[in-house]
Amino acid sequence: MSVRRIGDTLVTRIEEALVPMFDPATFLVPFERAAWDKHLLWMVPNYFDPASQQLMMSFHSYVIRTAHHTILVDSCVGNHKDRMPRATWHRKTYPYLENMAAAGIHPEEIDIVLCTHLHIDHVGWNTRLDNGRWVPTFPNATYLFGKTEFDYWHKLHLSKPADPVGFGSFADSVLPIVEAGKALMMGETHAIDDTMLIEPAPGHSPGHVTLRLTSEGQQAMFVGDIIHHPVQVYYPDWNSRACLWPDQARASRKQVLEHCAEHRALMLPAHFGKPHAGHVHRVGDGYRFEFVA
Repeated sequence: MSVRRIGDTLVTRIEEALVPMFDPATFLVPFERAAWDKHLLWMVPNYFDPASQQLMMSFHSYVIRTAHHTILVDSCVGNHKDRMPRATWHRKTYPYLENMAAAGIHPEEIDIVLCTHLHIDHVGWNTRLDNGRWVPTFPNATYLFGKTEFDYWHKLHLSKPADPVGFGSFADSVLPIVEAGKALMMGETHAIDDTMLIEPAPGHSPGHVTLRLTSEGQQAMFVGDIIHHPVQVYYPDWNSRACLWPDQARASRKQVLEHCAEHRALMLPAHFGKPHAGHVHRVGDGYRFEFVA
């Protein structure tokens, strides 16, 4: 758990897991060993685990508390969910809700859940298992789903019933929210209030979005999976292998990096190891990252 203040807004990071996962040579596309090795010294151990030779990946949510709203951004993997053959995330028992309670936040207090996109590791805690049924974990919340994003995966869900979307995550973590009448389908942009704006950033997924927070002259950007690992700040042409439309993903990443650099917006990604956030700085034609504890 970490808490930081953006103007008069509190942002709390709720951790689900921090684990080594993914070989960088296969997860990052394209991957250049010489370019990677230039940054290896600062990446070990928080962003690259030399023992396993895998990226250190954090899975966490952000809870934004304002005078008017308590907003959860992205809901990780979730518990008790059948994810085979994705054994890494199969029937987990993460202490996520306990971590949230330790931060003084209870599910009933959340009034908005924003999913930056609908991949398996960003929707899991949308629902919890209750007497054999998947019910909303945050019972008083409106869940914000991008309409473009939802429509894309819903069409796949209907057309390929034998090939569950997101290893079943669409069926058990998205559709129950819609069926409960808790979902709000967003257009291209969506203002939560005069301090928070949701904007399109497609490429990693069809309708991926970011959330821009402005408070008392300070800015922060919640960027989801626009960027998975801090080395991508230095090599923004490197995608993750999960990016559906590579050229769009690169364009969205560069747009986010440029905005963060120009406006000194704190960048809050979904998967960076510790420290989990930081500032982007322009260096010639590229960028560097300043971690903020």
